Amino acid sequence: MDIDPQAFARLDLRVGRIAQATLNTKARTPAYKLVIDFGEIGTRQSSGQYTALYTPESLIGRQVVCAMNLGAMRIGGYEAQVLVVGARGADGAPILVGPEREVPLGADLF
Repeated sequence: MDIDPQAFARLDLRVGRIAQATLNTKARTPAYKLVIDFGEIGTRQSSGQYTALYTPESLIGRQVVCAMNLGAMRIGGYEAQVLVVGARGADGAPILVGPEREVPLGADLF
């Protein structure tokens, strides 16, 4: 199978900082409503089922990787404008993916 570097380049992955995190009481599965700051790009909303491992207070200030250009979707009555990248732990709980060091808000991944 040949690798198509353009396929990866089409995905706009950026680093943001969670500015707000509140419980989404309308979601069928427990989830948080997130507001994520991308610096000069501005803020975007997202939603995620991170309640097993994170409290709202522990999310605020955390840098995360987000897919910016996949379109918006409504989750439990809340518009998610970006998708936060995560991985499932051994127990199935979502774990957030972020840079190992502080990077500028809005930094793109390559």
